[in-house]
Amino acid sequence: MSLFQYELEKWILFLSSSFVKFHQKTSPGVPHAKDKIYVQSQGIATVPNTAFNWNTFLQRSEINQSADNLHVFLLICGLRQVKDPLYLVDAFSEWHQEEPNIYMVIVGPEVDPVFTREVKAKVKRTPGVRLIREMAQEDLHAVMKNCFALVNSSVSEGMSAAILEAMDLEVPVLARNIPGNSAVVKHEVTGLLFSDPQEFVQLAKRLVSDPALEKTIVANGREYVRKYHSWQEERQTYRQLVRTLERSPED
Repeated sequence: MSLFQYELEKWILFLSSSFVKFHQKTSPGVPHAKDKIYVQSQGIATVPNTAFNWNTFLQRSEINQSADNLHVFLLICGLRQVKDPLYLVDAFSEWHQEEPNIYMVIVGPEVDPVFTREVKAKVKRTPGVRLIREMAQEDLHAVMKNCFALVNSSVSEGMSAAILEAMDLEVPVLARNIPGNSAVVKHEVTGLLFSDPQEFVQLAKRLVSDPALEKTIVANGREYVRKYHSWQEERQTYRQLVRTLERSPED
């Protein structure tokens, strides 16, 4: 089955009133729904563009540094307040001025026009931080694969696909310590969790200087995604449910 067919099956299920999907236990108040509730973790599939040119991307981002000695921290998010893309900007810029080969790149769609203007104005006057428009998924995965680490600074998060995609691509993750992130990122196991900008810089510096820590986090993150977020298993679940719906009479 192709990825297109896989996504199509998912949409069929979402449009079906016979299917209810929860990430919680069945409520005692709806015992009649017990047989219609399924738990399926989010499946992750990454498809980096093999023709993507990292050096060209850096040039277009006005990062005039040798890729061999460069550390790019990537923040992927829609430009809206709940994602808090400016949370780390000042602290990161101070670090960049100490170490000019350190950059933060923010990539994402312009969701909130008013807030987007604020972000653009701030980034424009902040050394070491770049803002890039939304990219095709395959190109974004290629950028992710080439960056040093993925960053998540959201105020609130459900389950970040970008975090799971980074783990799948063997890229270390630094995430803000909020419930949605800490459910996926175990500190010093599958990633690093920070509570404020100063702690972020401290942990980021540690990651840069400690290849053993980076290797451990990357290996554990990749294993976590393989074990709990396999898109093949998610596909199989949806296929089985489609067959079940085809066989079931309407209630």
